[in-house]
Amino acid sequence: MKTTLLFLAYIGTTLTFACAAEEKASQVLHFDHEKVAALFEKGGPLLTTNTFKIQAGRRTSPGEVEIHAHDTDIFYIVEGSATFVTGGTAIEPKIVSEGETRAKEISGGQARRLVKGDVIVIPTGVPHWFKEVDGLFLYCVVKVVDQKR
Repeated sequence: MKTTLLFLAYIGTTLTFACAAEEKASQVLHFDHEKVAALFEKGGPLLTTNTFKIQAGRRTSPGEVEIHAHDTDIFYIVEGSATFVTGGTAIEPKIVSEGETRAKEISGGQARRLVKGDVIVIPTGVPHWFKEVDGLFLYCVVKVVDQKR
């Protein structure tokens, strides 16, 4: 009897893991190149979940300073070039929503030249700013949501 119960427990556990693996496989998402290209024409969100967000970024001019209290940004530069400033002190910061601050500019930050193929990771809480954009600038950003909050 004890052997039978152990065997049934083993089978139950195996089936649970198999079902979980099948469920994860069914959650795989594929966005074809035409949909992605169309999204880069205007910029915007591709996918939003409770743990991460994927966005197509499109810029032709500088933006505001951003500070995210709950997101780490991972940028992959698809096209163009820009001067990107990180760190330093945000000038005239204002809270625009829970966990999101914007500012006019950054004082004392580190400027970097971003070009096609670059990847940059901006940790939670670090001010960042597209100070200069040279023509059309396209980038993919993955926002990883801090799960500790």
